Amino acid sequence: MEKKAEYIKRIEIIGLWGRKNIVWDLRPDVNILSGINGIGKSTILNASVHLLDMLSQAIERNGDKMKVKIHFEPEDATFVQYDVIRSFDGPLLHSDIMEKMADKNVKTELDWQVYQLQRRYLDYQVNIGNRIIELLTSEDEEERAKAAQVSVPKKMFQDMVDELFKETNKRIDRKSNEIRFIQGDELLCPYQLSSGEKQMLVILLTVLVQDNQYSVLFMDEPEVSLHIEWQQQMIFLIRKLNPHAQIILTTHSPAVIMDGWLDAVTEVSDISSGVNK
Repeated sequence: MEKKAEYIKRIEIIGLWGRKNIVWDLRPDVNILSGINGIGKSTILNASVHLLDMLSQAIERNGDKMKVKIHFEPEDATFVQYDVIRSFDGPLLHSDIMEKMADKNVKTELDWQVYQLQRRYLDYQVNIGNRIIELLTSEDEEERAKAAQVSVPKKMFQDMVDELFKETNKRIDRKSNEIRFIQGDELLCPYQLSSGEKQMLVILLTVLVQDNQYSVLFMDEPEVSLHIEWQQQMIFLIRKLNPHAQIILTTHSPAVIMDGWLDAVTEVSDISSGVNK
């Protein structure tokens, strides 16, 4: 029987580029990988995500002289719930996806992430709606009293986004089941947002639909396109929205770590060693 992990406690990569071994012991809350360009930050994240994609087939992956292993907490867990956020808003390169898209507003990689999250957001709302009904119809008074708390994260998410977007006079349309925005008298779809706004929306919406479950959130340079104040707030907002999310990210931005996360930073050079010949 499969058992879900609470978080990843160690990532091992043997033979990175045939030159390095990586052993990275992780914290359950926030892990920030730092280092100069080309040292392997993104490669370490991508190798870890690739292995998690393959976990239904194997725990270890061998190929191109590189072996990747991920250790979970608890140790007998067989999988972990995780999400990957891509920060670069280039043109959508998957031509097959574009041809099948019903919504022709989806033109960039961030648009595609928003589109996928819209579907998860609808599922999330159905789930919390069913949960509220179940609690309200319970014969246990204490259970009925819990119903009001179920929708708290959704309202918290909406309040966060409204606060972040207030300088451009945008706010979430709270009457819509999909993510929509109101700006003055105009109704906006999320694809009309700026790259930075889309990026922050993707981050917070991803965390919301994790539904307060133990989850791992991989982010490669999430500061791209974000205003420095948003960079400073990002980790705090993620942790507030889902305290059970383990964050694993790479960054070049001092602003990301300024709000109390300096001790969560790991230099690639500190977790790497030469390959024994």
